[in-house]
Amino acid sequence: MINYKEKLGPIKAFVFDFDGVMTDGSVLTYADGETVRAGNIKDGFAVQYAVKKGYVVAVISGATSASIDNRMHALGVEQCYTGCGDKIKTYDKFLQLNNLRDEEVLCMGDDLPDYPLLQRAGVSACPADAAVEIRDMADYVSHCNGGHGAVRDVIEQVMRLHGKWFHPDAVVW
Repeated sequence: MINYKEKLGPIKAFVFDFDGVMTDGSVLTYADGETVRAGNIKDGFAVQYAVKKGYVVAVISGATSASIDNRMHALGVEQCYTGCGDKIKTYDKFLQLNNLRDEEVLCMGDDLPDYPLLQRAGVSACPADAAVEIRDMADYVSHCNGGHGAVRDVIEQVMRLHGKWFHPDAVVW
């Protein structure tokens, strides 16, 4: 069996679920029906840094909310697919659009709707608090919970391996 770190070498893209991965899964609903989610600023930094360093980053989520699109666009993520009933169909379009193969994608999900994506991706990852079925099949289970650094954890590992993570002698923002 291949160690998951050996599988990180070809990674060119990250695909994340939103709720439970970019957030802790909490959704506040106001009386007018608007929903609010809280994300982690360090996860956000890692996402925008990965984009700046040339990685393709996408969100494929079953949830629909302008706040998800707004947050991802603010981080430089242009491929934000929300309201996805069939995540595999969206994933296939994502691969085609970006000329990617499964083995070049790290996918992080937290619950059963993410299972098919995780099966296909070159590296499957999940937060520490993911559903047991997801933890059991993932190549990597982060030490961080969703919305609390799990996204940064996987991005940083890939970028360090590729020599693209922060280095104090080469700081260029």
